[in-house]
Amino acid sequence: MRLAGAVTLVTGASAGIGAAVARRLAAAGSAVVVHGRDQARTAAVAAETGGVALLADLAVAAETSRLATEAIEVHGRVDVAVLNAGRGHSGPFTAMEPDAIDDLIALDLTSVIRLAHALLPDMVERRAGHLCFVSSIAGRTGVAGEAVYAAAKAGLDAFAESLRLELTGTGVEVSVVVPAVVDTDFFAGRGRPYDRARPRPVSADAVAEATVDAIARGRAEVFVPSWVRVAPAVRAVAPGPFRALSARFGEQVRADA
Repeated sequence: MRLAGAVTLVTGASAGIGAAVARRLAAAGSAVVVHGRDQARTAAVAAETGGVALLADLAVAAETSRLATEAIEVHGRVDVAVLNAGRGHSGPFTAMEPDAIDDLIALDLTSVIRLAHALLPDMVERRAGHLCFVSSIAGRTGVAGEAVYAAAKAGLDAFAESLRLELTGTGVEVSVVVPAVVDTDFFAGRGRPYDRARPRPVSADAVAEATVDAIARGRAEVFVPSWVRVAPAVRAVAPGPFRALSARFGEQVRADA
């Protein structure tokens, strides 16, 4: 898809991957609509990219609907939506509060589906557009201590794949970006720092570069770094050995912790 002159909405763009994506899209000539929750940080990214800042808490359904409406109103359309907003949680599933489960699913999965539902009709009518979903390797392999987050990302993957098939021939493209470990504040936010030697974290800009390239080229799926695509492949062809290795070398979180 041609990015120069395109109107792009990036959710979760006040920091991390989203901010890096907004910068790269602006550099490619896109008019960027920057979404975030933190007013100061969102405004700073919007100013840096020459974009427009919109605030919304996407864990709240009404605010998700409002964001979609306001994003379209900025320039009269949205050509590209990079649906990146999300957060993680690390810890025993049995220790999670029910409200925390609901909030995580609402933000990481439900809000993405709602935004796609709100933005797609105009794209389909114009027979042009691109939806880009930022997922996670956790959704392809499962991760101890991140059961709800992994489930939400797995649901996102299935939604994107189904939607891609449904949109065949409409002119609207769907991409999924599957990062592994990214050097952002995500791990602080999930409640547990990343303390493994492998895989080494990649930069947010590396994920942004892959994201923008996927949109420009109409790629269905991209892994960052590219070698992590091996993990779900091994899981598919040799699930037993994969589970044994994951139990031995994966992040250890005890259910009774």
